Amino acid sequence: MTDKIKKGKEAEDMAADFLVQQGYEIVERNYRYKRSEIDLIVRRDNWLIFVEVKMRSSDAFGYPEEFVDYKKAKNIVYGAEQYTYDNNYNGNVRYDVVAISMKNGEPEIRHFEDAFY
Repeated sequence: MTDKIKKGKEAEDMAADFLVQQGYEIVERNYRYKRSEIDLIVRRDNWLIFVEVKMRSSDAFGYPEEFVDYKKAKNIVYGAEQYTYDNNYNGNVRYDVVAISMKNGEPEIRHFEDAFY
């Protein structure tokens, strides 16, 4: 496992733990459909939420949430549409970003609800 993959899994684990503590239920992790990958799919109340997790070791080049560009958002929506179709889901859908910045070796986690679309 490369260092990049290990750090990505670590970030997803932190985000999943954070969301569970906030009352979300993890439905699926690392859902893939063609060129789309969705880090976390969670549920809370009447919502199915597709979550992109971004982590940066430093804010020197920008905040993690700034790295979810139009192309990435479009791919997430593409995968989410397939997921809802495959699971015959017709309820509320939302797209969130969990941004993790490392500050003095400690993670700072920010959750952006309804981050795009």
